[in-house]
Amino acid sequence: DVNIAFANELSIIAERQGIDVWELIELANHHPRVNILQPGPGVGGHCIAVDPWFIVSADRENAKLIAAARGVNDSKPEAVLAKVLERSERLKHPTIAALGLAFKANIDDLRESPSKNIAVALTERLGEGTVLVVEPNIDALPREFDGHDNVELTDLEDAVERADIVLLLVDHDPFRTLDREKLQEKVVIDTKGLWR
Repeated sequence: DVNIAFANELSIIAERQGIDVWELIELANHHPRVNILQPGPGVGGHCIAVDPWFIVSADRENAKLIAAARGVNDSKPEAVLAKVLERSERLKHPTIAALGLAFKANIDDLRESPSKNIAVALTERLGEGTVLVVEPNIDALPREFDGHDNVELTDLEDAVERADIVLLLVDHDPFRTLDREKLQEKVVIDTKGLWR
């Protein structure tokens, strides 16, 4: 969690400084004793996103770094959401393709998923827009989307074709092979560095 928090914090700093975080990490990792992990939209799952809080609650006084890392990782989805909403403000009725809901690639597990939370928040905060969810590992939207009529579960090709903004949240294998030509006229927000 601490290592991922460092990568996530670095991604926010790099973006504000106009630096490609993926290139920065690649260069830093050439050093034999450096292994910076990859940033993403946050940290999910039933272990990493939860278990550090047990350490913090057991010894808050000495678990300062662990608590700070949890804070960084818990706040990353809001940073991603803010970026998407800022880009969508320029459009009257934005259509956003949210690619991936699982907490990591090539699984169907949505527990504590920052990607799912980002997509749900988009449906709540987008206003006049539409969210096209692409999650190849599920057959129906989870209950968190109930009551929102501006969201649809669809396939990758349909979502990318219809979208103004393509938001990559999870690096599932089908997303890796997407024809990049289809992204030419789109606003692309790639939280995984898959399409650099």
